[in-house]
Amino acid sequence: MPASQPSPAQRQILVRQVTHVQASWTEQERGNAGAFTLQLILDHGADEYVLRPTAEDTDVLVKLLARSSNATFDVERKVLMFGNLAIE
Repeated sequence: MPASQPSPAQRQILVRQVTHVQASWTEQERGNAGAFTLQLILDHGADEYVLRPTAEDTDVLVKLLARSSNATFDVERKVLMFGNLAIE
C-alpha cells in the first residue's frame, strides 16, 4: 500500500531562530565574478543552512539582517523571515 502524502494541516512547520550568520566570498576563476555564501546558524548550532545568493541578493539580505531585530528560517519551505523591521 503506497504511503499517502501528509495534508497541509498534518505537515509540521519547522521554523528555527537564526542566531548567527557567516558570510563568505569565493573566487571562482581569476578575473571573473566570485560566489557569495551565507551560512545560517540556527538555534545556536542545533542546525544550519547554506544560502548561495547572487551578489545583488547578498547585498539586500545583509541589509535586512542588519535592520531586523531577529530572523527566522523555515527549514522545510526554505524561507528566511525578518522580524521587527523599522518602517520610516
